[in-house]
Amino acid sequence: MLRICWTVVCASLAAVVFCTGDFTGADEPKPNAAKPHTNRLAKESSPYLLLHAHNPVDWYPWGEEALDKAKREKKPIFLSIGYSSCYWCHVMERESFMDPVIAAVLNKHFVCIKVDREERPDLDEIYMRSLEVYMQLAGSGQGGGWPLSMFLTPDAKPLTGGTYFPPRDKEDRLGFLSVAQKVHEAWAKEPDKWQQVGDQMAEFVRDTLSHRPVLQPKELNQKLLDETQTALSDQFDAEHGGFGYSAANSKRPKFPEPPNLVFLLQRVERGDDQQAKKMLLTTLEKMAGGGIRDHVGGGFHRYSTDRFWRVPHFEKMLYDNGQLLSVYARAQAIEPREEFLSVIADLVGFVQREMTSPEGAFYTALDAETDAKEGLYYLWKRADVQKLLSAEQYKLIGPTYGLIAEPNFEEQYILQLSQPLADVAARNKITAAKLIQQNREALDKLLAARNQRKRPLTDTKVLASSNGLMIQGLATAGRILKRVEYVQQGAKAADFVLSKLVDKRGRLSRSYSGGQARLTAFLDDYAFTIAGILALHQATGDARWLNEADRLMAAQIERFWDSKNGGFFFTPDDHEELIARSKVPTDGAVPSGNSVSAANLVYLASALNKPEYLERARKTIVSASPLLDQSPLAAPQLVAVVPALLEAEANAKKTAGNETK
Repeated sequence: MLRICWTVVCASLAAVVFCTGDFTGADEPKPNAAKPHTNRLAKESSPYLLLHAHNPVDWYPWGEEALDKAKREKKPIFLSIGYSSCYWCHVMERESFMDPVIAAVLNKHFVCIKVDREERPDLDEIYMRSLEVYMQLAGSGQGGGWPLSMFLTPDAKPLTGGTYFPPRDKEDRLGFLSVAQKVHEAWAKEPDKWQQVGDQMAEFVRDTLSHRPVLQPKELNQKLLDETQTALSDQFDAEHGGFGYSAANSKRPKFPEPPNLVFLLQRVERGDDQQAKKMLLTTLEKMAGGGIRDHVGGGFHRYSTDRFWRVPHFEKMLYDNGQLLSVYARAQAIEPREEFLSVIADLVGFVQREMTSPEGAFYTALDAETDAKEGLYYLWKRADVQKLLSAEQYKLIGPTYGLIAEPNFEEQYILQLSQPLADVAARNKITAAKLIQQNREALDKLLAARNQRKRPLTDTKVLASSNGLMIQGLATAGRILKRVEYVQQGAKAADFVLSKLVDKRGRLSRSYSGGQARLTAFLDDYAFTIAGILALHQATGDARWLNEADRLMAAQIERFWDSKNGGFFFTPDDHEELIARSKVPTDGAVPSGNSVSAANLVYLASALNKPEYLERARKTIVSASPLLDQSPLAAPQLVAVVPALLEAEANAKKTAGNETK
């Protein structure tokens, strides 16, 4: 039936070519000029939504006003989902949403809704899955991405869409203006037919997001762990670290993928697994030396555009840096290295300096662009570096960071290690620690100069989930490295979350911006916040943190638990009704809420002597059996919980036996 409907779709929109978010043929974007118009987004607090408040597009935030208007006027919806540090989101805003001709078409024929995906990950998941379904039915090899541009029926069911579109027709690609006009014409001509297509598309999306019942529970044993590691090793890039490299697709971006690294850490921490150790340390070494790491200012960019970690996509996300702080700290405990210490110290310094609010909470992200130029803030010219440094400093910095070679990005330099630090130290007859110290003194001069540049946009909203990951990173690093100040910084952020993002009923909110907490918290907000608080308990032994975590876990179970199949839904039981209530346990750039919740439950069960939490942890893992049967690598951080669960269950059984005696 869907294939038949898709034939109809193709007949009406056959010329549409959909482009991914990394489309490289866009015209050079131009900065916004005057701001003659103000739309409803001006009343929002999200920095991303506020960026669009003066578009001539008559934007609505997601909510009853917009949805009721679409139904009442029987107009299709144009839904645009993005986030503040998304480069191509900004490009499309400048090219299309500031274009008065395009705006006039959108305003006349559609109800236009703009969503910050970081505030509403539930909507992002549903409509990103809708785009994936659409591409699959179209037989397209294109994937998803941001900006997410979807056209919906008046009752918000998916019709068609893409990601980034150029504003006008370009070679063999339709521009956004043409796409909008074609969708309008198709809807105006046969609205009933297109409504049926939307109904069927929604049903298909609902089916893909629904949780399949567990027919055969997965055995939680060593075999599952070994299968996951084998799958991971099959994707491992032995030369440059990381996962997913393919000789057939050498331009495939490479992400840090912290859940994979957490799985490897678990394998190494619980035994002498040399294969896991090699994959872990190789990846961390190569990332630490590559351009994905900001060697001047600290922290990591979102991902590398190449196999070698050389050229990053320049935005910086709090959730990446929080996870990587935990990973590097745990790796340092396994095999101490001066370079890992440098990564940790620089990362914490970056977060303190650029991502921390006056109240001690953590901001969400830094943009990738400055003045419409991606990476401009982070690039260097050789002559400028030479002017800023002494001849002796440049003698070390130049060859160490590749400045004596040809420029590596648009006639400028992204600083990155061109040779191992140990080799540079040996050649200069100093220790690695001394070399790092001397380099840091020189890099601090560059940082001071860079601080005088126009900064990229900072997304200053505070997300409970991302703050939880950074709290966990600081507490973990502080505990392992015996840096009390790291733990204290994490505790200050936790106090902010527990005071400012908790309502009168003790329920978490998702976001804090403009002096107010907003939006219902999702599973990730609870799970990651609890994980951060438990890391503080592990670092300090303070029972207060244990009690706070237990209180939040009780609320999470009450509102998110799937009593039929086990595990947790992504949205609470009183959330607004959408196309689907999803429960997908896959780990991605961040671990799934179910993966983190399983670990939280095991910790709490042992610390509070609550065996009922172990039962829920087991059900949470087993509920993912269909996914784990298909691909255990889809949820490596969930699999990583298995050894701790089995050990805790054995201890609980032993304790119960002793009490019986």
